[in-house]
Amino acid sequence: MTSFDPPRPWTASYADGVPDDLGSVEGCLTDLIDASARDYPDAPALEFFGRTTAYRDLKDAIDRVAAGLRELGVSKGDPVAIVLPNCPQHIVAFYAVLRLGAVVVEHNPLYTARELRKQFEDHGAKHAIVWSKVVATVQEFPDDLAVSALVTVDVTKAMPLLTRLALRLPVAKARESRAALTAPVRGAISWESLVGHEPLPASHPRPDTNDLAIIQYTSGTTGTPKGAALTHRNLLANAAQAGAWIPEVTRGAGTVFYAVLPMFHAYGLTLCLTFAMSVGARLVLFPKFDPEMVLDVVRKRPATVLPLVPPIAERLLTTAEEKGVSLRGIGIAVSGAMALDQALVEPWEVETGGYLVEGYGLSECSPVLAVNPVADNRRAGSIGLPLPGTEVRLADPDDPAREVDAGQPGELQVRGPQVFQGYYGKPEETAAVFWDDWFRTGDVAVMDDDGFLRIVDRIKELIITGGFNVAPTEVETVLRQHPDVQDAAVVGLHSDRSGEEVVAAIVVDPGTDPDVEAIRTFARGILTPYKVPRRIFVVDELPKSLIGKVLRRQVRDQLVALTTATDAPT
Repeated sequence: MTSFDPPRPWTASYADGVPDDLGSVEGCLTDLIDASARDYPDAPALEFFGRTTAYRDLKDAIDRVAAGLRELGVSKGDPVAIVLPNCPQHIVAFYAVLRLGAVVVEHNPLYTARELRKQFEDHGAKHAIVWSKVVATVQEFPDDLAVSALVTVDVTKAMPLLTRLALRLPVAKARESRAALTAPVRGAISWESLVGHEPLPASHPRPDTNDLAIIQYTSGTTGTPKGAALTHRNLLANAAQAGAWIPEVTRGAGTVFYAVLPMFHAYGLTLCLTFAMSVGARLVLFPKFDPEMVLDVVRKRPATVLPLVPPIAERLLTTAEEKGVSLRGIGIAVSGAMALDQALVEPWEVETGGYLVEGYGLSECSPVLAVNPVADNRRAGSIGLPLPGTEVRLADPDDPAREVDAGQPGELQVRGPQVFQGYYGKPEETAAVFWDDWFRTGDVAVMDDDGFLRIVDRIKELIITGGFNVAPTEVETVLRQHPDVQDAAVVGLHSDRSGEEVVAAIVVDPGTDPDVEAIRTFARGILTPYKVPRRIFVVDELPKSLIGKVLRRQVRDQLVALTTATDAPT
């Protein structure tokens, strides 16, 4: 560890009961399930469309699926791809892979074939547990990427019997709902065949604390998708930090978490897959965010902890008012992934009687680094205070060794038990984001005298829309493939709804009369919907440096001026 040890002024602002630091972190992630199953065997662990799974049964399913995966050839250190929405099978698959000492690789099930293929090319997994609607996509991979064992999951089989029967009714709405949730599959191994195995013996070796646990794909700080390699220690520490930050959430106290955020995303993974399980909570799973579906559960069982992003909070408030549903009883809503407007905090807290606090993190940090106190001293516009055991410093972006003066903006550098060791198989990219043992976040922040942090800029040029990272380079590459597009630059512009929206400036071939909607349709065939530019502007030229690099900051300034001056259609 470097000899540079900054003071921690932020600890004086911690809420009552929050420790300054963490103790040692030992064991592995499956210990979380084992402890909750031992202490609360009959307590509900999962709830899915009203059907519950007790902790005892969850552990049993994990042990059975682990045995099935072992028979398929999964062993310690092997990457295993999981391509699932939020569902009970996702939690079982996650912990079953880890129980074998193998490595979970989470994927967005809504990715296009090209996007999925790119990640499989990087991690090389030969075993995959895949939503039935995505099986055909994986089966169409080229031979050099073919998986040796493809397990298909029909999420409807985790639903209550009456719900499953309703989906089979010969009416249009039932057919539409069924088609959105499942698809016929051939040539794959059924999930149920894994669950039918005898449980893995307790004597089977467990992973070590420092073993690799998951590969979490992120656009990273350079705009190139990479897999953040996170160990059992990283994820255990972040779950423990979250627990220390909210001492009101005690183990075995009937705590309820809502998984409205996707668990393939680092934020949903830590708050729901690990933190919730560590306290023996009831985790209510939603395969996608549907405000009416969430409000149906709120009526019966309000969330103790609700991880969300601002657009979700807005839609819940609006829909609750329209439907006449009270949000009273929702305890602690934790907002991340984008800036939280105070104009949203006040009505939320009035309607719920609870807290809405903003936090900050990155996939490389498991992901949570800082959160506002769950107390009256939380600060609007701030990402809060570093979590217990987390150190931060603000440095000159051009000289990471030089700390900036107090109160001045600087690149946020961090270290702590939740910080990753590097990008999977990419030593050069790893070296680029560390100075000594400090991780360089790429975000510019200021810290006030009480230790509260505020993000003021981004060195990196990622766009964060609806809580997801979009690398401009990826979108630009796709746009340039259109026959009418000569060049393209992609930036993020402010959006009240999603934090930022993806916007493109394009240069077209001389004499071309471009159809921007056709270009968007073209991009939609290659990219996940949230990456497709919401607006496209045709410009004469793009500002570039002397070496020909597009100056995205200047592009952004031009588009801001253009959108302010005109309501030009896109």
